Amino acid sequence: MSTPMQASVSADLAADLLDTVLASLDDSKAEDLVTLDIAGKSSLADHMVIVSGRSHRHVGAIADHLQKDLKAAGKRAGTVEGQSTCDWVLIDAGDVIVHIFRPEVRGFYNLEKMWAPETDDAPQFVG
Repeated sequence: MSTPMQASVSADLAADLLDTVLASLDDSKAEDLVTLDIAGKSSLADHMVIVSGRSHRHVGAIADHLQKDLKAAGKRAGTVEGQSTCDWVLIDAGDVIVHIFRPEVRGFYNLEKMWAPETDDAPQFVG
C-alpha cells in the first residue's frame, strides 16, 4: 500500500512522462491524438495515448522519434511492438502506453471506444 506522498510523487512522474510523450508526438506531426486516463481501469498504466500516422513510413518515424525523445529525457521506452510492419506500433513507457496506428488499422480496432470512460463524455482530443 502506498502513502499519500508516494502517490503524489508517482502522479508527478506520470504527468512528466505524459508531457514528454505528447511533446514528441506533436513534433512528429502525429494526427488525431487522444489521451485516456486509465489509472482506475487498469494496473498497466495511468495513461493511454492513441495517435495516427499517415503511412507506414510516418508511423515508423513517429515511433523512432518518440523512443529517442524518451531516452533523451531519461525515461524508459520499455517494450516496443509492431515496428517491423508499422501498421500499429505499441510503445510501453511504463505509466504511459502509446499506440501509433495507420488510420485504417486504428478504425478497425477502435481502442478509444474500448477504453473511453463509461460516461457520455467523449475521449479528450488534444490535436
